[in-house]
Amino acid sequence: MTAPSTVGLSSEARNLHWLLSNLVEEVPGILSVAVVSSDGLLLLSSDDSRIDEARGARSAKRTGPRGSAADLATVVSGIGSLTVGASKLMDFGPVKHTMVAMDEGSLFVMSISDGSLLGVHGSADCDMSVVAYHMALFVGRAGHVLTPELRSELRQSLENEPTGSRR
Repeated sequence: MTAPSTVGLSSEARNLHWLLSNLVEEVPGILSVAVVSSDGLLLLSSDDSRIDEARGARSAKRTGPRGSAADLATVVSGIGSLTVGASKLMDFGPVKHTMVAMDEGSLFVMSISDGSLLGVHGSADCDMSVVAYHMALFVGRAGHVLTPELRSELRQSLENEPTGSRR
């Protein structure tokens, strides 16, 4: 996330930006993060410069889903929809979280509130339990403040970002 993207935002929106930034910086192995609304729109994401800072000296073969936060948001939204459909079909209640393990990394999707989702792309060597724990902390802190008004504000701030600064 770039600093200019928080200028003019409410304290709740700045707090969510801070929480997301903190998640990326403090949890080893997280490559990228996206918060997606129930209708699949990207609300909040990490960016490559922040990811590079968080990784520090760690070498990185991959920087995320083919380069853009919108790609991660699309994947997260699709997986969220698929798992909600499966949950309804199986009649086991709402989906809490989903994990996809791949050879080169992992994808975690966790429900936040009102259908909003938190998606995390992790490296192959990330500790999945640590990532899941920190995601649950983020969801617990963000869930009650992610109101329709705040979702609208976050979406508007992404639309108003200069094209060159958005990933």
